[in-house]
Amino acid sequence: MKFLILNGPNLNLLGSREPGVYGPESYEGLCRRVRDFAAAHGASADCFQSNREGALIDAIHAARGTYDAIVFNPGAFTHYSYALLDALKAVDVPCIEVHISNVHQREEFRHKSVTAPACVGQICGLGLYGYEAAMGYFLAREEPGGKTL
Repeated sequence: MKFLILNGPNLNLLGSREPGVYGPESYEGLCRRVRDFAAAHGASADCFQSNREGALIDAIHAARGTYDAIVFNPGAFTHYSYALLDALKAVDVPCIEVHISNVHQREEFRHKSVTAPACVGQICGLGLYGYEAAMGYFLAREEPGGKTL
């Protein structure tokens, strides 16, 4: 199984941006962690981060025929990017939305996700483990006897 780990605005600043909310691990550390997790399960993971909505849309479009699943932290785009919603709906690649913090314990505007309806599910509040949990879900679906959607 091949994963696209997609991260939106400001996630390149992990480790230095609000470590009390997002933890001390750097973006490079996150990428190493998801690649190691994938490899330990006979899979692979490619990380892509952009602060630009169009670059994220292009990455989603390019996932068709290349990746088996997307694990996506849209960052602030979660709350208003109908263009990302449309991109996710336009490709036949299942996606799980991930948030490092528990968005429901934060400001009111963070409680609504416009991108989640195009996703298999949403994971929030589990820190960086949320990325592994999302990959684990997709990996379990692929195992003999695994759940299907």
